[in-house]
Amino acid sequence: MASLSAARWLLLLTALVAWVDCGPRYTPDWASLDARPLPGWFDEAKVGVFVHWGVFAVPAWGSEWFWWHWQGERRPEYELFMREHFPPDTTYADFAARFTAHDFAPRFWAWLFQRAGARYVVLTTKHHEGFTNWGSPVSWNWNSVDTGPHRDLVGELGQALRERNIRYGLYHSLLEWFNPLYLADKQNGFKTQNFVFSKTMPELYDLVLRYKPDLIWSDGDWEGPDTYWNSTSFLAWLYNDSPVKDTVVVNDRWCNNCSCHHGGYYNCADKYKPGTLPQHKWEMCTSIDKRSWGYRSNMQLSELMDESSIIADLVHTVSFGGNYLLNVGPTKEGVIVPIFQERLLSLGKWLDVNGEAIYASKPWRVQMENTTNSVWYTSKGSTVYVIFMTWPDSGVLKLSSPLPSPNTQVTMLGFSGMLKWEKAPEKGLLITLPNVAPSVFPVQRCWTLKLNGVE
Repeated sequence: MASLSAARWLLLLTALVAWVDCGPRYTPDWASLDARPLPGWFDEAKVGVFVHWGVFAVPAWGSEWFWWHWQGERRPEYELFMREHFPPDTTYADFAARFTAHDFAPRFWAWLFQRAGARYVVLTTKHHEGFTNWGSPVSWNWNSVDTGPHRDLVGELGQALRERNIRYGLYHSLLEWFNPLYLADKQNGFKTQNFVFSKTMPELYDLVLRYKPDLIWSDGDWEGPDTYWNSTSFLAWLYNDSPVKDTVVVNDRWCNNCSCHHGGYYNCADKYKPGTLPQHKWEMCTSIDKRSWGYRSNMQLSELMDESSIIADLVHTVSFGGNYLLNVGPTKEGVIVPIFQERLLSLGKWLDVNGEAIYASKPWRVQMENTTNSVWYTSKGSTVYVIFMTWPDSGVLKLSSPLPSPNTQVTMLGFSGMLKWEKAPEKGLLITLPNVAPSVFPVQRCWTLKLNGVE
């Protein structure tokens, strides 16, 4: 009897542990979904690389919205481009065969993104053109397995990234500009959902079950309500029952009027840059090519972000508690052009020295010095990091926000030894920087001081 009783208690204890482990159940409404805690890895990651890649890389002109500008809006410059570069009967579908990806080297991409300092990567699985970069069973041959590369681009990159322990995010557009089913639903005032249940939702479930992403970067949401997209039901399944329910992160583009209001973290808008500290976790997405997210063969050097502006954007973003997602657009062959590689590697070199002030950091009580853009703060526990953009001519950096104590110590990342400091006449610190030219440091711009023992 004693052994039977023990067995019954063991069963009861096992059931209790299973019940505790199952966690909360989320219902398909925003009040419940928005209450889900954001998995901690995302806030700690801080830096990601965005990859916009699709059939739009074949014309490689204007932007990734080429098809819409050409045959949706019918902009004359796009029609002229087509007349000058392609036969008169060319359709957008004809571009798919030229989307070869024959130089796509996923392990090199993964190495490059790791050297750039990225802790996560987001790949376009399907843009608004509808072409999928994996063998979607509902893509009707408009995908990278049945035409063009004849390769599972999503799967190959995911495998290479995970070999380097880089988190994998999947961008997916809810809408497709010219899909007849979507156009019919739109014509019906989004009262019918034929496109959603035969195309969008099957794709999202397939992506999750097949690739188990760490992040879903939704887009193409702006025309229909959540009742059309069925997005809250999908997210409830994602959080409750999917194979990534405990780790997956999502953004805020799941329906019209959703951005900056609902979702896991907020994008709010492309290249969003708040002026004050947001109360919700957010991400700034931007592109090295300031005029396009996809590759353009006609881009000019003056249209690209330089190293200084990339680092300044990153520091601004992280000081305000955000993540920084920097985009590149590969060619139709799968090449990340050298100028993009150079920008990514420059960012990585800066992070090699200053990453301590970026990764897993938190906003400090003051985000910028005297509301300027030249001195920014981050923190880890009681440690405060000061990132300054301009080396003062006097060699002395004045900070009014940190309050020194007898135990205050000041060091510089990438430089050995303590720095001298004294109390400022009013308040704050006067820090004497190393008496050497800034050019001798491992990085030549945007330096970081580490303050311990400040109040």
